[in-house]
Amino acid sequence: MNVFEDIKEGLNQAIEYEKGNLPARTTVLEIAPVEVFSAQEIRTIRQSTGLTQKKFAMYLGVSVKTVEAWESGRNKPEGAACRMLALTKADPLFPRKSGIVSA
Repeated sequence: MNVFEDIKEGLNQAIEYEKGNLPARTTVLEIAPVEVFSAQEIRTIRQSTGLTQKKFAMYLGVSVKTVEAWESGRNKPEGAACRMLALTKADPLFPRKSGIVSA
């Protein structure tokens, strides 16, 4: 099927949907809850990557002081930082595989 036929088919499906002749397609997604990490877990995750606090901070897009505060337990990461920590915990090579960190 070429691009024109794909577009034509999509438009025909939209027309049929508007007429009530075609049910809408839905996709149900489940989103995992944001993990919470202890100071020791954050240190262990960083060490598993082989990165210094400075390089780990650059990887996460935060300051070195932030990483120091997380690892000492003075502060806790939130939101996107926790998602990145979870990805890195699951695969310590993720920083390199993702292309964020290179040799």
